[in-house]
Amino acid sequence: MNSLLKYLLILLGLVSIIINIVLICLNSNRLPKCMSQPQEYLQFRHSDKSLVFADLTAEEYKSVRDYMWAQEDLNISHSFIAKPSENFIFLIDLSLPKKAGVLRYLDSSGPKPPREASVLVFCGERGYLKEYVVGPLSGRLQHRDVTQEKYNTSELPFTARTVTIGEYVQLFTLLNHVFQKLEKPLTESFGYIPKERELLTFESMPRGTRSGDRKTWISFFRDFSGMYIHPVGFEMLINHESSNSSNWTVDKLLYNGQYFDTVDEFVAIYKAGRLKKIVYKEIPNYASLKPRKKPSGLGPQQYYLQGRRYSVKNNQVIYLDWSFAFGLSSLTGMRVFDVRFKGERIAYELSVQEAMSVYGSVTPGMILTKFLDSSIGIGRFAHELVRGIDCPHAATFVDTYRYIDTNVTQRFRNSICVFEHDIGRPLRRHFSDFFHIGYGGMANGALVFRTITAIGNYDYIWDFIFYQSGSVEARVHATGYISSSFKVDGNLQYGHQVAENVLGNIHTHFINFKVDLDILGVKNVFQTKDMVYKEVPLPWMPSEKAKIPQLVEQQIKTEKEAAMLHSTKTPRYLHIASNQTNQWGHHRSYRLQVVSFAGDHLPESESVEKSISWARYKVAITKHKDKEQTSSSLYNQNYMWSPFVDFSKYIDDNDMIVNEDLVAWVTTGFLHIPHAEDIPNTVTVGNGGGVILRPHNYFNEDPSINSPDGVYFGPGSESDCEYNKMACLEKDHCTSTLEPFTYHGFEGVMKFE
Repeated sequence: MNSLLKYLLILLGLVSIIINIVLICLNSNRLPKCMSQPQEYLQFRHSDKSLVFADLTAEEYKSVRDYMWAQEDLNISHSFIAKPSENFIFLIDLSLPKKAGVLRYLDSSGPKPPREASVLVFCGERGYLKEYVVGPLSGRLQHRDVTQEKYNTSELPFTARTVTIGEYVQLFTLLNHVFQKLEKPLTESFGYIPKERELLTFESMPRGTRSGDRKTWISFFRDFSGMYIHPVGFEMLINHESSNSSNWTVDKLLYNGQYFDTVDEFVAIYKAGRLKKIVYKEIPNYASLKPRKKPSGLGPQQYYLQGRRYSVKNNQVIYLDWSFAFGLSSLTGMRVFDVRFKGERIAYELSVQEAMSVYGSVTPGMILTKFLDSSIGIGRFAHELVRGIDCPHAATFVDTYRYIDTNVTQRFRNSICVFEHDIGRPLRRHFSDFFHIGYGGMANGALVFRTITAIGNYDYIWDFIFYQSGSVEARVHATGYISSSFKVDGNLQYGHQVAENVLGNIHTHFINFKVDLDILGVKNVFQTKDMVYKEVPLPWMPSEKAKIPQLVEQQIKTEKEAAMLHSTKTPRYLHIASNQTNQWGHHRSYRLQVVSFAGDHLPESESVEKSISWARYKVAITKHKDKEQTSSSLYNQNYMWSPFVDFSKYIDDNDMIVNEDLVAWVTTGFLHIPHAEDIPNTVTVGNGGGVILRPHNYFNEDPSINSPDGVYFGPGSESDCEYNKMACLEKDHCTSTLEPFTYHGFEGVMKFE
């Protein structure tokens, strides 16, 4: 027994020694953890001057709110669900300082512009809307009324306001009262069970047929996730023009294609059986996004082999030769400022302005619908991004704070992401198999600045992409759910059937971007370039002729000349240029290259067209004016017939645009004819558009030739690391530390209670 015990102890000792040797070997070969930020890649240092563009902080929102609440003459409600008859702060946001003052501060050591907030108050007690500026935020607060200054009127009409959460509460109260009268037909037709299986609502916009109307057609859908493609064939017109909800009425009903003037009329005809009834039946939820099969594994993931090559601090991003400040407007969404490449400002501002859709239908819920998303807030619906799906797992995430349709500052965690991304195709390359045999190329690593907004049924993925060639791309992709209507006679001419009794309605997507380029300063010109075929004699044989492409260049002098309508042929090269030339004598410029498959714009003869007049133009160039800050307005949706911002007026004054500070307004988008593959929801492939800002004779050569990502090798040097870091990955890379998956996005959803 003693011998056996001794041998067992020896064996255990040997096993222990072997295990320790293995662990030592494994640990000695383990790669070091990646640095979060290798400083040698950053060409510039962060500057606190970027904060001149920073969104308001949580503390600033609160101080502005408390100050406005304390103004006794304004009598502002503190309630989260203030009634339309009360005075209510709808929005607090950054008031952007004037450009000239900012440039003096950034470039000439001028004074820092005062930091101020814009405050929008819905004055239900008095029946109008007001806008105020509150500041300075760093000192003793004061407020001034800027309504007249911005809109040439002392007060805005109350019916121009968007619908608030408090108003929705009143609407739902009215609907619940009406549903009590309709319980039998709603149950028999749609399976409605109060407080158990509800009917969900979707609104048409605009809310009427003339300025001052506030009559909303509400369509009803089954109580499913993805409700937008479960219409039931029942719609109701609610008149809620009065600020007193007790005066609201039901003016029309639509049931299975038949109209009724009152609730009582519908109930009587339904009971008498004098209509074609819809018979409820159980159906599966074909709109569910729950996978049909359980996930079997993970797809490709990216991480940074030598750590991140970008840095995010406060509201500034630095990436290789790029730097920019950023913000997220509650109304218009994502924006960047002071965009510099190699230290030179390329753009003062690049921002989303508006997202608009025009629908076709025979039923009222869609027949007049023209959604202007800034009217409810594009940036307002930027919720938390899902790590590994919405953005790569190793991306850097940024929280945002907003105050819109609320009574407290709301934090939206991880609602912006920043990451460097290999586009998956070379930025440039050449394989030479004649004479000087070799290979030269470069991976296309680019920085992506992203947010995603889920506005009702549609989700928009907004990207600003910064390339090492000096190009910037503003891009949008649409996903989410299509809008649908119940299939009735005659509506197949307005879309395709995508499910039982469900029509996917044809619609357009138009997106407007503001591109304030400053090419070597603010004194720029607008140039166009294109080609024509010119017949020329051959120099060596004059008797023979050939048609060859010839360059045609033009400098545009006025705003009207520079307004490029979608419906007309436009030059294919559009440039914002400086008066300086590169080494070869050509004007240093940036080209606007629009990527768009937009549908036809609404005819100008249509009564509401002026509210979306920016969509007439593929590109429009205007002289910068502080009063022409946006192409659309919060109020344009509900006052489409007499809009408070009519973009076409920016062009009507026909300013000269030679050696001026120029702004490009770019419209992109696509036509969407829904089809069966939009079920369960729309994919991003092919559903998008954007604009690319490309250097054109701005440099003397492609600046990416200086990138650390360049690769070159020839025969015999394939494994040489000097100009091919890919050959030495085992020496130079490190392991990435991935953050655990977390999600808090449901914390910021709208609540109607």
